[in-house]
Amino acid sequence: MAVARRLAPLTRDSLAELPSPCRSCTRWELDAVARGRVEAEGCGAEAKAEWLSSTLLDWGSCGLVVRVDGEIAGYALYAPAAYLPGLAAYPTSPIAPDAVALAALRVEPAWAGRGLARMLVQGMAADLVRRGVKAVEAVATTRGDSECLVPADFLLALGFTTVRPHPRTPRLRLDLRSTSPWREDVVEAALDRLLGRRRPVPLHREDPALFRGPARPESS
Repeated sequence: MAVARRLAPLTRDSLAELPSPCRSCTRWELDAVARGRVEAEGCGAEAKAEWLSSTLLDWGSCGLVVRVDGEIAGYALYAPAAYLPGLAAYPTSPIAPDAVALAALRVEPAWAGRGLARMLVQGMAADLVRRGVKAVEAVATTRGDSECLVPADFLLALGFTTVRPHPRTPRLRLDLRSTSPWREDVVEAALDRLLGRRRPVPLHREDPALFRGPARPESS
C-alpha cells in the first residue's frame, strides 16, 4: 500500500513530536557550558524550543520534518554557524562564512532505506537556494556509531565534497550556486516528483538527476 510522504517546516509544535533524545538535544544549539547547565537542570526540551523560536524570528526557517502518513519519520536542522555554537567543539570547524551548516539529519530506524533522508536534503536545498545561500557545509562522521553527526559517505553520495579532511569528523561542502545541479528550478522539479505535485508545463525537457552514485544507508 502506498504511503503519503510530506515535507513541512520544523516548528515548535512539530519539535515536540520529535522522538527522544532529538527533541531535547542541544549539542548544536548551545555551547558546552550552557549545554552542561541545561542537561544538569533537565530542561533540554525547553532550551531547544526557545532556540528554535529565536532562530525562526531572527533568521527564518531552520529545519524540516518529513511525515509518513501523518507521523514524523525524520527531520533536518540547519542554520548559519552563528546560531550553532556547538559546532565549535569539532576540530574541522569553523563553517565557511558563505555557507549554512547542516547540523542534524535523522530518519527513524523503522523508515531507513526509504529515501527520506535524501528527501530532507532536497527540501533543505530548495529552501536555501530560494534564499540566496551559496553552499551547505556539515561536520560529518566517518563512523557509523554517532547519532549526532551525519555519515560522511551518505553526504558524499549526494554530491558533497571534502573541504577539510579528518579521520573522524571531516567537514564537507555542497555548492548550491546556479552553475550546479542544485539550481532552484531543478530542485523544485525533483520535489514535485517526490511530493506528487503536478505542473501544467514542464520546466525542462529532461530534468537532470539530483542524486547520483550507489545507494547509501539512511543517516542517523
